[in-house]
Amino acid sequence: RDLVFSVDTLVEGVHFPERYSPFNLGWRSLAVAASDLAAMGAVPVCFTLALTLPEANEHWLSDFAEGLAKASAAFGITLAGGDTTRGPLTLSIQVHGTVAEGKCLRRSGAAPGDLVCVSGTFGDAGAALPYLDTVKPSPLQKAVLTQYHHPQPRVTLGQQLVGYASAAIDVSDGLLADLQHVLAASGVGARVQVDEVPLSAALQELHGNKAIELALTAGDDYQLCVTISPGQWSRLSEQVRAELTVIGQIEAEPGLRLEGGEEGISIQGFDHFGRTV
Repeated sequence: RDLVFSVDTLVEGVHFPERYSPFNLGWRSLAVAASDLAAMGAVPVCFTLALTLPEANEHWLSDFAEGLAKASAAFGITLAGGDTTRGPLTLSIQVHGTVAEGKCLRRSGAAPGDLVCVSGTFGDAGAALPYLDTVKPSPLQKAVLTQYHHPQPRVTLGQQLVGYASAAIDVSDGLLADLQHVLAASGVGARVQVDEVPLSAALQELHGNKAIELALTAGDDYQLCVTISPGQWSRLSEQVRAELTVIGQIEAEPGLRLEGGEEGISIQGFDHFGRTV
């Protein structure tokens, strides 16, 4: 089997708000990293953690460790080691996994005619940002906040797509932005049917007509965006097909084209050097 690696760094004030719940941070930080393994179709094995803290607060560390441990158990990945140092709150997590030799899902395999498919719904985590400091969120606000605090990387689904998907990526910077990474790596274009992008009921009730723009651009969804040839799509089990929504098709002409929905939707996603939470 092949060994795969990925590393993610999260910085307070950039990737999560100041004074963020340490329990939620423990879960979220590992979920974000494990999502990269899902996009490669890998089986999680272990991870290392480099943690920079402004001070050694025992209560904070206990809550953080609890969230991290629950995520570790949920995703089937074990802490193998790490390091701690003093400084602004920053976490770097490197995840290790395995995949059948030569079968790792990559961004570079999309071909004209392939279907563009996504798992889950989009936009909830981005919609949650205004409510992060809300003391008593409404039920609808709680629904989108859950998607931000406790993302669920699609590890099992990624493994089920090995041998079927031609390309894959996890959606962290925004659906359109991350799809463009696949298009660039594969040297192709795509046409997306905006009205087919799956939205949660909570997002639609909270944001109405703005919901689709959040779904396309907000990021932090940690769902999978994959390309699959029609032939391979027909070979997928009904169970796996039920986890995916077809939202478009790969085309030979470079570029990303949107059909349906309102005009003027930006295709820009999260800018790591231009935006904070």
